[in-house]
Amino acid sequence: MLARLEAIVGSLEKGDSPLEQSLALYEEGAGLIRECTRQLETAEQTVMRLQKGPDGEPVEVPFDEPAE
Repeated sequence: MLARLEAIVGSLEKGDSPLEQSLALYEEGAGLIRECTRQLETAEQTVMRLQKGPDGEPVEVPFDEPAE
């Protein structure tokens, strides 16, 4: 997905594509950005941090909670 987005950006930066093709590439890129953002948000919600629990054993806690 990122490789395709990089290819789209490179093509648009060259500026040598016809207008219709450039618009289609832009729309495809915008869709890829939306999907990447959705996947990133999902990943951020599931990231956990391991820290030592009260009994000394590892405990999973949400990453956004302060460390003890």
